[in-house]
Amino acid sequence: MKKLFLLFALFTGSLLGQTTFAQVTFRANLSVQPIWGPTGYDHVEYYYLPDIDAYYYVPGHKYVYREGNNWISRSSLPARNRNTDLYNTRKVVINDSKPYLRHDEYKARYASNERVHQDAIRDSHESKYFENKNHPEHSKWKESQKQEKHHGSDNEKRHD
Repeated sequence: MKKLFLLFALFTGSLLGQTTFAQVTFRANLSVQPIWGPTGYDHVEYYYLPDIDAYYYVPGHKYVYREGNNWISRSSLPARNRNTDLYNTRKVVINDSKPYLRHDEYKARYASNERVHQDAIRDSHESKYFENKNHPEHSKWKESQKQEKHHGSDNEKRHD
């Protein structure tokens, strides 16, 4: 019976450890998402851009696209896609590791040409997006951070 209980405890502990790891791994990354990205996602690893058959890796600020038979990663799109208006291009959030390695799956899943309106981070008036340094209202966020810091130091002085 003790062995069964110990085995159950180890199994449960490993599950809890995995859950904790997932929570730590997927912290919000609003400040690094491109301002052409769609609103509504606190964390994004990749955007799949089906209109140009490419991916954008948010943490690394890199486009991933096929060049011949190879997937390459660059800070800009290839010449054939440089005039793409990313604000008006369909974007699919994918929080999987290296989705381009399963490109056929994603391409089939999101092949529809159905146009869906996506509000861009740039155009959002939700204050959580202001943290992004490229957002037009970033200066408001910086000012609010200064005020919070100032009020925080005032509160610390009062407690002394």
